[in-house]
Amino acid sequence: MNTFSSPRWLAEGHDDLRPLTDISVSRTTVDAFTPTDEAQKTHRQAVLDFIDEHDDALHRSCLVGHLTASAWVIDHSGSRGLIMYHSKIQRWVQPGGHADGDANLAAVALKEATEETGIAGLEVWSEPIDVDIHLFVNRKQTEPDHLHHDLRFLVRAPVGAVEQGNEESEALRWVTGEETDDPALALDPSTIRLARSGFARAAVAI
Repeated sequence: MNTFSSPRWLAEGHDDLRPLTDISVSRTTVDAFTPTDEAQKTHRQAVLDFIDEHDDALHRSCLVGHLTASAWVIDHSGSRGLIMYHSKIQRWVQPGGHADGDANLAAVALKEATEETGIAGLEVWSEPIDVDIHLFVNRKQTEPDHLHHDLRFLVRAPVGAVEQGNEESEALRWVTGEETDDPALALDPSTIRLARSGFARAAVAI
């Protein structure tokens, strides 16, 4: 949403995290994102094009795909990130979910992170750190495969945070930057890119 005077941490209840319905807010947030590599540049433009072509991009009723928001959740020191074993897709990913009509994607990322990690008192960095488009494959086949046009944010846990997953997360695990390359986790390239962007931003935001 780039209406902020400067990038900063926002907690639940802040006025800048209020729900919004105007999709132009989402478009402004994506448009203001500065890519740091070719993948981000390509995805950013594709998401902008998708928004321009689909007035209902904020809603799951847009069956070809829709806007989502994800979070790279770091501990208070910024040295570890939290991944979840997603119950529907059966692999390790970052927390995140559907916009469901809310154009304030930073707020969506914070809400999804709170629900899927069970951590109270999370804060979200007001500017996105990554953008991605990926095919959502529901391995339990309870919904059709579709594209997620995903804007990603850095989320910080408080000191002493205790994680507890919900029905979306079968397991939760803290990882360092080096551990994101662990073959046993099988993190996809976009999640690894998000982790690197998150740790890099954390180094200057904390």
